[in-house]
Amino acid sequence: MTSDVAGLAGGLDLISVVALIALGGVAGFINVLSAGGSMLTLPLLMFLGLPPAQANATNRVAIALQSATATSTFLKAGAHNMGVAWRLAVPAVLGAMLGAWLATRISAEAFEGVLIVVMVVCSIMMLLPTPRIDTRELTPERITPIVLLAMFGIGLYGGFIQVGVGVLFIVVLYRLLKIDLTQVNVFKVFIVLMYTLPALAVFVFDGQVRWAYGLVLAVGNMSGAFLGARVNMSPAGARWVKWLTVAVIFLIVLKLVLT
Repeated sequence: MTSDVAGLAGGLDLISVVALIALGGVAGFINVLSAGGSMLTLPLLMFLGLPPAQANATNRVAIALQSATATSTFLKAGAHNMGVAWRLAVPAVLGAMLGAWLATRISAEAFEGVLIVVMVVCSIMMLLPTPRIDTRELTPERITPIVLLAMFGIGLYGGFIQVGVGVLFIVVLYRLLKIDLTQVNVFKVFIVLMYTLPALAVFVFDGQVRWAYGLVLAVGNMSGAFLGARVNMSPAGARWVKWLTVAVIFLIVLKLVLT
């Protein structure tokens, strides 16, 4: 049984397969409804032996398939205003291609340092209270050059490391543009899908993607994303998910610092 699973998973042992699927499921659920899923999966790939550059690249396989699953589920449920989402996605795609290229040029030591800092900062931002805002429908005329520049920055960051990118979407789409959080989640997964595909192509061209790890992780991410897209979480539910995520992240950061 173990050897069969390992063969199907490109040499991964059974424990690694279970860990990737289980944590991928949690990450996919979190990524759709909140932020921080990659703060779990990226270190996991590193703990399983992938160098930082390969872990960063391989994580994009799961992100792409997770985002495709969530986007499809949202569209079937009647998501609207996707024309505006396309306009937001264009600068993000351009930024992501540049970010992915920069990620292929950074050293392993520098990447680990960036990862630790990003995880700590994103954890703090996740725990900040979300203000109640009078939201309204996003129309094309509200997409100003400042908004497009912000989306380019999100794409640049997402292409480079992806970790905690959902926090940036909440800042720009919810706090700045005052879109309700349900619509934010729809736009978020669609834009992430659009910019992850070319970013992944950059990593594939550079030879950094470990497909067996990425596809097994994607099984979990897709399952979690499908569930997340169908679940309307209560505010209390969102809070405990955030606290659980931050607790796991704290342990991961501690492990990274001590090793």
